[in-house]
Amino acid sequence: MASELKPIVSFEESFAKLDIRVGRVVEVELETKTPKQTYRMVIDFGKYGRKTSYGRFTCHPVEEVQDRLVLGVLNFPPRQMGTVTSEVLVIGVQYPKAESGEATFVSPAVNAKIGSKLF
Repeated sequence: MASELKPIVSFEESFAKLDIRVGRVVEVELETKTPKQTYRMVIDFGKYGRKTSYGRFTCHPVEEVQDRLVLGVLNFPPRQMGTVTSEVLVIGVQYPKAESGEATFVSPAVNAKIGSKLF
């Protein structure tokens, strides 16, 4: 059953405030210090630096995640996940037929420039 849509908000009070950029996963490994199975990913955002993210993208093998282009929200505060801290939110959607919270990436369809802004 479909749920109701959220209330309408203006571009300026919502999307325009987010700094979403393209990054490349340069390191990835399974993290054992989080409550659920998670990957620890170091992501290169070019002139915006390298940031560590912890995400539930584990339906993808490590080899598929390494060097992948991802979209990350750079201006959210760090988020505690068990004993680790995620510095950037990698954008994803529910992985088909996986347990709740398990995600697949939202990625550029072409080899976009690292650090490019989503608009």
